[in-house]
Amino acid sequence: MARKNGFALGMNRDEKLSRARALPPQLHSIHGRHALFPFEPGGGTWVGVNDAGVGLALINWYAISTKLTEGATSRGEVVKMALAADSMAGVGKALAMLPLGKMNAFRLIGFFPAEGRVKEWRWNLHQLQARLHGWETNTWISSGFDELGAQKSRSDVFSSARQQISAGNLYWLRRLHRSHRPVRGAYSTCVHREDAATVSYTEMIVSPHTAKLHYQEGAPCCKATFSECSLKRI
Repeated sequence: MARKNGFALGMNRDEKLSRARALPPQLHSIHGRHALFPFEPGGGTWVGVNDAGVGLALINWYAISTKLTEGATSRGEVVKMALAADSMAGVGKALAMLPLGKMNAFRLIGFFPAEGRVKEWRWNLHQLQARLHGWETNTWISSGFDELGAQKSRSDVFSSARQQISAGNLYWLRRLHRSHRPVRGAYSTCVHREDAATVSYTEMIVSPHTAKLHYQEGAPCCKATFSECSLKRI
């Protein structure tokens, strides 16, 4: 959700139930810049924010069917390394230094309140493409089950939710990520399948002076306690 010199982002993480649990957000130092992000046992991450107010979120791009089968570098390094940047240009430079040729397809969405823009980078195993988005409320969707079907279903739910009177506040954002519309299952925003599910919910809140991460382990539809950490913007 776009705000003046800030934003709020909610992100569900959908994974195989057999995958190891991630660890709650902590404060990290990335090439001299402070950043907050949850992380996997191997150290990689999928979402984070730094002390410049730059927020990054990575989703797998399942529509690209080609996959590396041997020697692939974890995509968990993408957000981690890019959080050293304080601008769109800086993130672009960080991506150029990564071994993208050894990574499977992904989409990286960057939020830059100081520049008032959102930028998306798409890696398809052959080329890194970028596109700019306006500073407005939006949604990005990924699914290893049926990406096109999930995008259609969840986009419809998002469009309907934007018409609600409460659209734009944090309760609305959390309610959206708990949603089981149209039915509880693979296509709902809060995913429930036999082999996979939404395993965590991360909420990023950036204001002119601070950046915060709220984190809930487990599906957001279940009652749980948020963990929270914050840092000052510089």
